[in-house]
Amino acid sequence: MSWSSVGNWFKTQVTLKNLFRLFLGQLVSFVLALMSFTSSLIASLGVDAPITQTSFTYFALAVVYGSILLYRGQKLRIPWYWYLALGFVDVQGNYLVNKAFQFSSITSVTLLDCWTIVWAIFLTYFFIGTRYSLWQLGGAALCVLGLGLVLLSDAGVGGGGGSKPILGDALVIAGTLFFAMSNVGEEFCVKKKDRIEVVSMIGLFGMLVSGVELYPLCLILGFAGYTFSSFMFYTITPFVLKLSGATMFNLSLLTSDMWAVVVRILFYRQQVDWLYFVAFGVVVIGLVTYSTTEKVPATVVEDGSQSVEYQELNAESRDEC
Repeated sequence: MSWSSVGNWFKTQVTLKNLFRLFLGQLVSFVLALMSFTSSLIASLGVDAPITQTSFTYFALAVVYGSILLYRGQKLRIPWYWYLALGFVDVQGNYLVNKAFQFSSITSVTLLDCWTIVWAIFLTYFFIGTRYSLWQLGGAALCVLGLGLVLLSDAGVGGGGGSKPILGDALVIAGTLFFAMSNVGEEFCVKKKDRIEVVSMIGLFGMLVSGVELYPLCLILGFAGYTFSSFMFYTITPFVLKLSGATMFNLSLLTSDMWAVVVRILFYRQQVDWLYFVAFGVVVIGLVTYSTTEKVPATVVEDGSQSVEYQELNAESRDEC
């Protein structure tokens, strides 16, 4: 391969759109690291209230984005029961992962959430019809390899811990399945073009589901940091899902482990092994490889036309109207 061909590939693939998608992915990844840190902080204070913890987030989403939706005065473009299902799986995922912080360390939880990628690839392949090239699968494998290096680094510096790590790990893996269903379902919805409706309905039904599952507790103080980071996470996520899809979204979230390292250095003064930097480099290479070889399907265009895979849902919505 000549240098000229490499230069041509660089000009065609490394575009502002791809860089913007990578930036948004890293921004949502950093916010996820803040969510993990505040969850770990709440758990370290002896508070065991994972549902209460996320209910503030759903309330904030419902109030802010629901107000915008009411101001528009538009009807729902997707039947309400789809949003109920989406809110249900999202609440369960948040509950299981936040509960895991009671038994495992922040490092173990953020490492094991990479299982979401496997579920996301499986679900998007069978239910949305997404097809992946060998380059994309290779980029995903590089990201997981980078996380494996982080795991080796933790084993070297004693980064593990937790009262019941096996239970915590099982909770995280179960939670990733619900998160994958939430991500894929949200991708399916945001590609209907109205992100405000999707986020507001997740907030509304997430709050309702949380209220059903939650005992009337009064633990309010201490959740402000988590609520802010979660609010930002759900605000940015639809943009990443619409531009990149659920798989690229979860690949970007792998670097939240790296942001967690920054938190460990600044707040916990913990030692950081050099393998972290190697792992970060490998994950970045995997992200760039995946994003520059990905062909994002034009499922929704600005004039409102949509591909065949969403017409069935549209027909169902019109029938109900």
